[in-house]
Amino acid sequence: MASVPSLASTVQQRLAEGLSAALPEAGSADPLLRRSDRADFQANGILALAKKLKGNPRELATKVVDGIPANDVLKEIEVSGPGFLNITVTDEAIVRTLAARAADDRLGVPFAENAGTTVIDYAQPNVAKEMHVGHLRSAVIGAAMVEILEFTGEKVVRRHHIGDWGTQFGMLIQYLIEHPHELDHKSEDEVSGEEAMSNLNRLYKASRALFDSDEEFKTRARARVVDLQAGDEQTRALWQRFVDESKIYFYSVFDKLDMAIDDPDVVGESGYNDMLVETCRILEESGVAVRSNGALCVFFDDVKGPDGNPTPLIVQKSDGGFGYAATDLSAIRDRVQNLKATSLLYVVDARQSLHFKMVFETARRAGWLNDEVTAVQLAFGTVLGKDGKPFKTREGETVRLVDLLDEAVDRATAVVRGKDEDRGLLTEQEIVENGQYVGIGAVKYADLSTSAARDYKFDLDQMVSLNGETSVYLQYAYARIRSIFGKSGELTPVAHPELELAPAERALGLHLDQFGETLAEAAKEYAPHKLAAYLYQLASLYTTFYDQCPVIRPAPPKEIAENRLFLCDLTARTLHQGLALLGIRTPERL
Repeated sequence: MASVPSLASTVQQRLAEGLSAALPEAGSADPLLRRSDRADFQANGILALAKKLKGNPRELATKVVDGIPANDVLKEIEVSGPGFLNITVTDEAIVRTLAARAADDRLGVPFAENAGTTVIDYAQPNVAKEMHVGHLRSAVIGAAMVEILEFTGEKVVRRHHIGDWGTQFGMLIQYLIEHPHELDHKSEDEVSGEEAMSNLNRLYKASRALFDSDEEFKTRARARVVDLQAGDEQTRALWQRFVDESKIYFYSVFDKLDMAIDDPDVVGESGYNDMLVETCRILEESGVAVRSNGALCVFFDDVKGPDGNPTPLIVQKSDGGFGYAATDLSAIRDRVQNLKATSLLYVVDARQSLHFKMVFETARRAGWLNDEVTAVQLAFGTVLGKDGKPFKTREGETVRLVDLLDEAVDRATAVVRGKDEDRGLLTEQEIVENGQYVGIGAVKYADLSTSAARDYKFDLDQMVSLNGETSVYLQYAYARIRSIFGKSGELTPVAHPELELAPAERALGLHLDQFGETLAEAAKEYAPHKLAAYLYQLASLYTTFYDQCPVIRPAPPKEIAENRLFLCDLTARTLHQGLALLGIRTPERL
């Protein structure tokens, strides 16, 4: 009887080991195994190896074929073209490997070697300002990367770097001090998220109007910023109220997004205020930053303005004030020195790429970043409307995130209700609940199925469609599998390695075997879209399997039915786990 593969061993890995064993002089050469439409796999590494060994690639390929030891994985291998290897694996190897994975709660996905600590900076709204469509991508992509990295064994520290400091707070606080009757005296427990933001919006508009029209008020407001920075008790108390009410609103929006945000993870700009002077002192004394026209600046040879002159990173302004650079550099110090981070991941709009390039280089020159501690910006593109232009309302205003999410849920609920009209399987509560899962899942998947660096069009009609690459398609695939189990009676999922697999079973099985490899790639490259693409392909392959390989009716022989039910079970578990890592729920019935 053939040995059972280890949980971390895929069919592809076992095949690669056999190829390496056939050519000891290859050392650790990568056979470059890839899935192929000509066979199960194609090995392309022989050409590069032959060049290295100064040999004929086709002769070397033939030598590999003759030297592969007998095993239960390889069914057929042939030399193609100038030295490619087309390889077909046994049905037994596929099923045995999948059986080992199915026996593990982690579906056989190994923990990453040399896991470290990653601080992920994502979901960064601004205090006293509504969240709009521009806040969507940072939240959705960041939350997915948290889940993916944690699943692979990385220790993840979440950081929500909210905008809670600056000139606008002097304006708001001064206005409230002079207009105390406009203070809402409800307690935090009595105020909803929408009410909290409505109050803040009203105060912001009134204070801005006064700030723009009254020079004396503007002077008092700027003086109030100094009081805030100095820690004046009354000023700080009112500032804290703005922060607390904004958090009520933030958390209500994140709740709609089905995202958990914990208060200790919210460390805004103010959280680094006490570090700013020290950060500037270190940079200046080390020579990393220099004074230029009174400001503390860092210069770069490759960063120049339109006039050809160097454009510096300004850490401290000539009037003594601190900008974003000082806060971001202090945050790096804190995350590296206090949180012991080995990786820093910033999920931030691509339009801030130059800023973070300069910040990271400054931190590297200061010694806070190095070969052992790295920082990466996961830069994302813009959300566009159907017309391919930045997503706006008909009036030209930025789309409120709450409105967008509510509309997605309404559209999805209508789709779920319409799908169930003839069947009558779902209760009203299930329709409403599934509408939420489908609507929010649709928004997230549309974002995550696109490479973060690219812009994407926000099209709700397409997002909630049952056809095409949408989360609804994946969710229905999962629900379809669960319905099969509801009809399976006493039939149980059992792997039968002795059976010959149909083409659709083989294709599904080989794709299931790639789950761990895909997750590792998505984690390493900070690329959740690769996991999304894998899951869509899995659902597509399952649809073909469902059409071609009956499980219940017409009833196949028991062993075949058990093996097919086993493939159904592993597919459902993989879809459930994969979508969960993307922050998308899988209803049992749809």
